Amino acid sequence: MVFDIIASLHWQTKKTMENTEQTLFAKRFRGFFPVVIDVETAGFNKETDALLEIAVSVLKMDDDGLLSIDQTVHFHVEPFEGANIEQAAIEFNGIDPFSPLRGAVAEEDAIKEICKVVRKAQKAAGCQRSVIVAHNAAFDHGFLNAAIERNNIKRTPFHPFVSFDTTTLAGLALGQTVLAKACRAAGIEFDNSQAHSALYDTERTAELYCLIVNRWQELGGWPLAPLDESDDDEAAKEPKTTE
Repeated sequence: MVFDIIASLHWQTKKTMENTEQTLFAKRFRGFFPVVIDVETAGFNKETDALLEIAVSVLKMDDDGLLSIDQTVHFHVEPFEGANIEQAAIEFNGIDPFSPLRGAVAEEDAIKEICKVVRKAQKAAGCQRSVIVAHNAAFDHGFLNAAIERNNIKRTPFHPFVSFDTTTLAGLALGQTVLAKACRAAGIEFDNSQAHSALYDTERTAELYCLIVNRWQELGGWPLAPLDESDDDEAAKEPKTTE
């Protein structure tokens, strides 16, 4: 009986992996679904400072394995109860947290809707978990995780700590780490007057990420070349040395 259960679980796992491997998206990022985000906040402390704006771009992949933006969702967010507002932060991003013209929604509603959109896109792509893509990803990921925890959201598609940082990718591929400079180096138009809007920054980050991933493929970096078994055999025959 126990062996039957184990065999059944093994078969189900194998079938799930086979189904996942049917999509180019799942093959490209080992089952992960990259989701580009940007947040605007009222400070640097993810636990105490308000999340004021968040945007998320979900991506799509064509039959050649090339990425592009599928859709973007965007919310102005009401400061959570007791949230700290750093004056220097709102002077920098130009957001009036309590202006009725923002059309802000409750933080819980924004995060739940984002999770819903991402989960649907992740499933359609044949992927198993979503990972954050952001510029200086630790900052945005931290605020997203804090909002998820603060609102006691249990079913989230996002991996709690894995992320893809376009700062690192742009430094490698383009020799630039500032978002505006990286975009311009890649030939992506960047309007400084619109910067520090979560919607604008998310879509420029998404374009940058797609360009780098696509260019890597076009240059022959993906798919990986198969290993030559004869090389492996020769390497195994070589005597091991110690230094």
